[in-house]
Amino acid sequence: MARQSRTFVCQSCGAVTPRWAGRCESCGEWNTIVEEAGTAGGVGAGPAAKALKGKGRTIELVEMSGESADPPRYESGMGEFDRVTGGGLVPGSALLIGGDPGIGKSTLLLQVMAALAGRGQSVVYISGEEAIAQVRMRARRLGL
Repeated sequence: MARQSRTFVCQSCGAVTPRWAGRCESCGEWNTIVEEAGTAGGVGAGPAAKALKGKGRTIELVEMSGESADPPRYESGMGEFDRVTGGGLVPGSALLIGGDPGIGKSTLLLQVMAALAGRGQSVVYISGEEAIAQVRMRARRLGL
């Protein structure tokens, strides 16, 4: 007969831990870890499998060998920007631009968006830190 084991499962993300904690280390939620009794067994037989059953989606695993078509890219026409992005921006991707304050991140991105718009692409410039007046002033100063 299989022995009973105790595990603790986060009700928010399904993470399994060997003991109770007030905060889930995986998702950061508070008071979501609940004790669940289950049968100790092989992979897929324990509480972790029960907690995750029906959650998520199937992921197809593929080999790394083989060929893939290069994704389409939007070239800005700004040589150095296109070079560091691998040939331009990939639709549906995210690009993180980092650097010290005042180094020119917003200016660079405004120039890239203007260049893409000039090439017929639809663009949206969203800023969480600057007022519209600041963005307009910068665009006028740059002649965009």
